[in-house]
Amino acid sequence: MAIQSQRTRLVTLVLVGSAFLSGIDLFIVNVAFDDIGRDFAQRGEAPSLSQLSWVLNAYAVVFAALLVPMGRLTDRYGRKAGFVAGLVLFTVASAACGFSTDVWQLVGFRGLQAVGAAAMTPASLGLLLAALPVERKAPAARLWALTGALAAALGPAVGGGLVQLSWHWAFWINLPIGVLLVVGAVRFVPDVRHNAGAPRPDLAGAALVALAVGALVLGLVQGGEWGWSSAGVVGSFVVAVVAVGAFAWLTTHHASPVIDPSLLRVRAFSWASVTTLVFNAGFGAGLLGGILWMQQVWGYSALKTGLAVALGPLLVPVTSILVHRVLPRVRPGTLSVAGCLVAAGGAAVMATSLTTTPSYWTTVVPGWALTGIAVGLAMPNLVASATSALPPEQASTGGGVVTMARQVGLVLGVSVLVAIVGSGVPSIESFRAAWWVVAAASLLAAATATAIESRPVRVADPAPATA
Repeated sequence: MAIQSQRTRLVTLVLVGSAFLSGIDLFIVNVAFDDIGRDFAQRGEAPSLSQLSWVLNAYAVVFAALLVPMGRLTDRYGRKAGFVAGLVLFTVASAACGFSTDVWQLVGFRGLQAVGAAAMTPASLGLLLAALPVERKAPAARLWALTGALAAALGPAVGGGLVQLSWHWAFWINLPIGVLLVVGAVRFVPDVRHNAGAPRPDLAGAALVALAVGALVLGLVQGGEWGWSSAGVVGSFVVAVVAVGAFAWLTTHHASPVIDPSLLRVRAFSWASVTTLVFNAGFGAGLLGGILWMQQVWGYSALKTGLAVALGPLLVPVTSILVHRVLPRVRPGTLSVAGCLVAAGGAAVMATSLTTTPSYWTTVVPGWALTGIAVGLAMPNLVASATSALPPEQASTGGGVVTMARQVGLVLGVSVLVAIVGSGVPSIESFRAAWWVVAAASLLAAATATAIESRPVRVADPAPATA
């Protein structure tokens, strides 16, 4: 029994560690923006903020588009094989990112990183849930989500320390961690396979997701430079709308669509996914906005900025643990609503207290502390709400949809921030407007979260596969 318990802990460490690794890499480059831009400028033309934003967005767009089909593929062909392959690709691509010599080369390798992350992330949740008894599944889902949220918030602090060595180490740090996780996965993680005879998932649908999100982000990011009525921007928005329409049609006509329509009939799952998207749009914009303001206006170094942001992450696990001990009977949807409302309050504090004179204790501390509490309340409970009603054979797919919603939200948040702030000299008016947009997004997320709680509805068990 003791040996089995120890093995379970090792399995949990490997699978949760991989979620942490893929999550932290999405945010670790936030504080490295200035250093990456300066380094590339010394080798040629300095990249603009809109160009640098693709270092974040390329990863998030590819990650979001491939999460669900990768989840379906691992459900069918074996989660352990997909998990290990994705982890290996992620680790190798991380090394390549560190050797990049210009911004677009870095963007390309970030895309490869995202392919690996998309393979290992939903598989990690599916493997984790399959390895635990029923009564431990919901707490495990919260732990998995809490780790991702903590990684997202800790990224700037870790990145700030690494950038003191070189921005390259923001990527090279993944090598030793990735190797350890690969060894642990091969040795300790058991394989799980469902739906072995099911048809292949809709890869064309996955491509349409990438096209839709990428086109939308392109229009938002380039609107300031190209002009909002320019052919390029209008064309980007048209492509996004057409791609969404084509994706919706494929979803109802493909034998194995990217998102099974039956999943959307699970009320908790569908509304938790919507709330996750909206909440993270505000979080993504707020995180990058705060970092850019401290670095570009207050003159903070990457390390000082990372440490300044670190208060929020410290409150994420504290909030989550305390809430579930003090209020164990409060439903996840209710806690998610509370988290979204707290996030709106934090954004309002930032908008009203923002100054050009460095004032960390009166500006950043109150607003970012509220944001950390909000993440600790909302994100673990959103994932728990979304996945607890799903059957085991849909666990990886459901986890992939929720994580896709999170990534799409982050992409949209970064893109909206870049559109509001622009690439010129930072102005307090534009950053205040961005924070009010964050507050509005958080209030909208609170409204959608109220629809999560309802009578549980499970996805019907699929019919046996035929040869």
